[in-house]
Amino acid sequence: MRDLLRCCVWLLCLWGGALQALTVTDDRQVQVTLERAPQRIVSLLPSLSETVCVLGACDRLVGVDRYSNWPQSVARLPHLGGLEDTQVEALVRLKPDLVLLARSSRVTSRLESLGLKVLALEPQNLADVQRVLLTLAQVLALPEPALRADQLWRELQAGLRGVAQDMPVSLRGARVYFEAGAGGYAASEASFMGEVLQALGLNNVVPASLGSFPKLNPEFVVRADPDFILLGETAGESLQKRPGWAGLRAVRTQRVCAFERSQGDILVRPGPRMVDAARIIMECLKKHASA
Repeated sequence: MRDLLRCCVWLLCLWGGALQALTVTDDRQVQVTLERAPQRIVSLLPSLSETVCVLGACDRLVGVDRYSNWPQSVARLPHLGGLEDTQVEALVRLKPDLVLLARSSRVTSRLESLGLKVLALEPQNLADVQRVLLTLAQVLALPEPALRADQLWRELQAGLRGVAQDMPVSLRGARVYFEAGAGGYAASEASFMGEVLQALGLNNVVPASLGSFPKLNPEFVVRADPDFILLGETAGESLQKRPGWAGLRAVRTQRVCAFERSQGDILVRPGPRMVDAARIIMECLKKHASA
């Protein structure tokens, strides 16, 4: 009887803990209250999908956006479109108890009007990546969430330091331009990728004062004349056709890293694979510097 009583008390404590509400403030500065840890999650941002998985909760994802493709188990989930064309009806049919998405997503209000819990998290720099790790660890109700998030963050930082130590001395201080997206959207010093470049000892020609991912006039790059050009997404047109770019040092010497799609996916996602991104950049710079 005594053992049975202890078991009942333990179950009541466990049940009570599961029902303990958690309130978090998302990147819209909106307070979101969850009555219990979500078990059916839809993620509409690849970096959030990857972060959920690295925290050990990949099995809670029931749907993702069009571009989420890592780890392999995510690729097998229902894909629900992108920022502009989210398949709302298909999403609702999945009966999620939480939807993770970007602050800039246009579907947020509609999902909330349908009674869905929405949490907007859109990391822009490394501090944001650390914060999102902690927030999701708390939302997922992981054991000792702060400790788990801190462990992953320390591993990420150690990985970046390791890649930086492997960077050839001859490349340190090189001036680089990183184009993160089609249309001339660059990663500045203030972005997570700008901070990765800095960690590698590289100089970003796009200053933090322009914002994290400014849309630049081609003339800006002509004036900066970087040593290397990095393209997170392969440019649709030849770089020589951009006004003034044929005379750029990096174009003339073919010091242009036009990454494959699979590499670009890693490079432009502020999440757990940023160490892989740093190594991809280093290897490409080494290859083109010696060409």
